[in-house]
Amino acid sequence: MDLASLYMGFRLRNPLIAASSPLTGEMDSLRRLEDAGLSAVVLPSLFEEQIEIENNRLDENLLRGTESFAEALSYFPPLDLYRFGGEDYLDLIRKAKEALRIPVIGSLNGVSTGGWIHFAVEMQDAGADALELNVYFIPTDTAVLSGTVEQMTLKLVRDIQSRLRIPVAVKLSPYFTALPNMVRRLDQAGARAVVLFNRFYQPDLDLESMSVVPGLKLSTSDELRPRLRWISILYGQTDADLAVTGGVHTAGDIAKCILAGASAAMVASALLTGGPTRASVMLRELGEWMESKGFQSVGEMKGILSHRSISEPAAYERANYMKVLGSYS
Repeated sequence: MDLASLYMGFRLRNPLIAASSPLTGEMDSLRRLEDAGLSAVVLPSLFEEQIEIENNRLDENLLRGTESFAEALSYFPPLDLYRFGGEDYLDLIRKAKEALRIPVIGSLNGVSTGGWIHFAVEMQDAGADALELNVYFIPTDTAVLSGTVEQMTLKLVRDIQSRLRIPVAVKLSPYFTALPNMVRRLDQAGARAVVLFNRFYQPDLDLESMSVVPGLKLSTSDELRPRLRWISILYGQTDADLAVTGGVHTAGDIAKCILAGASAAMVASALLTGGPTRASVMLRELGEWMESKGFQSVGEMKGILSHRSISEPAAYERANYMKVLGSYS
């Protein structure tokens, strides 16, 4: 059974990728993930705020006291020649590239252009095979238009892609008004892949302490449905590869992603609860399911249940909404 899949120019041994999570931040677990059959790994996200804070600290430390001695200002080279923090992250990339035979994908989480995006080049130079840009923006100002958010995202992608030789994937939220148009423009901006969807972790309210508290719940297979719908609609409408993240827990979930048109299925929660060996089970069962259905390869089944391929595409549109509501009893 040929499980190979093409994603961002890489020929992966199968479509299952370890999504960004605590498991991908340690060398021991990275080795276990590769041994379990994962075809690539996405390292944990490094946040724009982390880089900016480290930049500011270095700036302050270098310039502290120089205002007292005018000649001291000439002692310091331009600050952009310094490597602003994140050394642990770059070291993780280097070690992962030395130890693993599968692609290592770095992850940056940010929303604005600025000095922090130089770190994408440093990740590339450290050996990252690709970069996943994790776009996570929460507009809270009523004056911010949806078009402004889109332009911010597109500019960020263009600015980062223009500096890199390695491919860039963009991990999107599901909250864009016209998602197909946004994906098309991301493709035009240079994105080699689009990952659907970013899981927005929602805060909770603590009634005892009367405070806002962070909340983290792992995904379930039920979260896969909106991702399948949009992958199926986007398949064939963009040159960018499509990947699913969020809700991939079983071999059946992987199969659904491929049938809808995805090149890759990314998994995190299932690995956090079942350990890296969970991937081995999922891949073995995927092969068994493919054999039972007469599929010889992943490429053979890709997109055959997409919006453009099925006889009743209305199943992905409003007709599905009407049918579901009408069928409840």
